[in-house]
Amino acid sequence: MADLAAVKAALSAQRIETPSWGYGNSGTRFRVFPQQGVPRDPFEKLADAAAVHAATGVAPLVSLHIPWDRVPDFGKLAAHAESLGVRIGAINSNTFQDEDYRIGSVCHPDPAVRRKATDHLLECVDVMDATGSRDLKLWFADGTNYPGQDDIVGRQDRLAEALSEVYARLGEHQRMVLEYKLFEPAFYTTDVPDWGTSYAHCLKLGPKAKVVVDTGHHAPGTNIEFIVAFLLREGKLGAFDFNSRFYADDDLMAGAADPFQLFRILHEVAKNGGLDPAHGVAFMLDQCHNIEAKIPAIIRSVMNVQEATAKALLVDLDALRAAQSAGDVLGANAVLMDAYNTDVRPLLAEVREEMGLSPDPLAAYRASGYADQILADRVGGTQAGWGA
Repeated sequence: MADLAAVKAALSAQRIETPSWGYGNSGTRFRVFPQQGVPRDPFEKLADAAAVHAATGVAPLVSLHIPWDRVPDFGKLAAHAESLGVRIGAINSNTFQDEDYRIGSVCHPDPAVRRKATDHLLECVDVMDATGSRDLKLWFADGTNYPGQDDIVGRQDRLAEALSEVYARLGEHQRMVLEYKLFEPAFYTTDVPDWGTSYAHCLKLGPKAKVVVDTGHHAPGTNIEFIVAFLLREGKLGAFDFNSRFYADDDLMAGAADPFQLFRILHEVAKNGGLDPAHGVAFMLDQCHNIEAKIPAIIRSVMNVQEATAKALLVDLDALRAAQSAGDVLGANAVLMDAYNTDVRPLLAEVREEMGLSPDPLAAYRASGYADQILADRVGGTQAGWGA
């Protein structure tokens, strides 16, 4: 049986990072639906993130996106975060929106465009220095749409050259975490399409380069928990981008589409030591809330990750290993299913109360009056969103 005290300690120590862009307006390729009370600048995004942390107690880190969150003084932004009880998390680069990046950024055939893209990545390391951030998170939209459009190996060489230059710029306690995505916006080849490509580049770069697993960036049927287990075994799992998908990169709330998959992933994380801060795995959300209210959606996502983690921690590992060793296929599966089918909401309510929090984070947020406050305060100006 799982040690309940240890389970509660792990849950209270869990940290989930929220994305600054999750608080702004976002949408699909067809439409962005604006909402009242949306932040107008990074300072207001941090205030919303602080409201999430106040309700959940486990979300003190906020990822920034450059240039969407660019400010004249990043030290001032970091100090503002600290004053709100949160901290700056990963710095996310953006080499996919500029006109020059139409056919690539760091993999572009034009050396001048590659130089521009690499300089942006180096700028992001400067932002890390100013904010105290540990992680530079890289996702590249680079790829091709048509056979013969560009040289596949040549593009990998260009990618490796840019990554190597940026890696050399990292400070002693900084890391590079490299994300992959099956397709989109490139439809024939993507330059970092899967975990193996990311892993190969990170392996060559060195110990400060790790892989990011975005749960929405795989082909249907992909066994994501295998990828997670493998990368943990190799010491190369750097971070998650949690979200849900039904079809492609839907960026829905974590655990919304397939909560059993989220449980299976976190079972591998918990079983293989990934919840231990010494492993350095960052549990980030990467979501776009198009039709739902921003802050409640992020709180719900945090709660969904907590519930999946709680179930993973309740797996009776002794019974599981005994069944596995005996070749008891159904018995081993039953151990997992018993944990998954456990209602962990009372356990999490107890953990929150022991942390001095409301047992119901969403109810606490609604009772705080913060939603009404931002509706009244954020009148006028330009709302933040993709590209701002």
